[in-house]
Amino acid sequence: MFNKEETVSFLVELLSINSPTGYTKHAIDFVRETVEKLGYQPKTTPKGNLIVEVAGKDTTQTRGMSAHVDTLGLMVRSINSDGTLALTKLGGPLTPTLDGEYCDIITRDEKVYTGTILSNSPSIHVFTDASTKARDIDNLVVKLDERVESKEDVQALGIQNGDIVAYDPKVVVTDSGFVKSRFLDDKASVAILVSILATLKQKQLEPATNLTFIFSTYEEVGHGASWIPEDITELLAVDMGCIGLDLECTEYDVSICAKDSSGPYDYDLTTRLVNYAKKKELDYAVDIYPMYGSDASAALSGGANIKAALIGPGVASSHGMERTHVDAIRNTFELILEYIQH
Repeated sequence: MFNKEETVSFLVELLSINSPTGYTKHAIDFVRETVEKLGYQPKTTPKGNLIVEVAGKDTTQTRGMSAHVDTLGLMVRSINSDGTLALTKLGGPLTPTLDGEYCDIITRDEKVYTGTILSNSPSIHVFTDASTKARDIDNLVVKLDERVESKEDVQALGIQNGDIVAYDPKVVVTDSGFVKSRFLDDKASVAILVSILATLKQKQLEPATNLTFIFSTYEEVGHGASWIPEDITELLAVDMGCIGLDLECTEYDVSICAKDSSGPYDYDLTTRLVNYAKKKELDYAVDIYPMYGSDASAALSGGANIKAALIGPGVASSHGMERTHVDAIRNTFELILEYIQH
């Protein structure tokens, strides 16, 4: 039932829409329009999360599933005297990977300027520390693609402190099935949940229980799904699977997280997911994420009385130049489809 072409096409388009955390309206609009075309009637919460409800066989139970459209990004901290922009982080980008990246600067009145993120020592022919200078946020600036030489020149363009800086995702889909892009965390999972919604309609499948899909907007800063509808008793966060060190997950697997920095996920629900993966003969891994939090952990911290679990496609090089494979996306899709039918 997994439609690779439709899923990857949606993912590529979603990745092209700037949505740093706190500036997600265009991405949410795109998801809303897509699910409306499928025949759903989504709702938007005051915070901006998109909610899609699906009736199931057992209407006395409601399961939730979440994925977040917000991404990492930057914001203008201040305007330097030479016309470059000082920066602050939105979420936790791996800042050394940003040196040399192209970006959009989005003003409060929706003007978009382009620029390049650069080190304060950007030339090997000029700066003795060009290759050794730290690439932390205080040593990176944006150089605008405009003829500006002063703070006043930049202000005259309408750029001010607090403007969004969104850097290029650099999306590539290879013939061998790899998807290379920034922000696969978590737009790959958004694409999977939209594909689940499409499959339910196209195949006229009725899930075992009521379902509530949550497309959240502030996960990267810790409170994406801190509020969820009260009728949800079980929440499955669909987010990227970690790769590296002693982790079992690869770019081809669906990862099932047993514990992250917030503590263990529900033992019985996690066990059910492992058993479903075994039953469907999926490529999967069970891992511990020591430096990670999810929409499910945010919901628990917010006081939700739920069972919670976390799965997602394996994604390499998280918060930098990320990569996954369509096999990981497919395995995650198949696990969710099995879960919602039982």
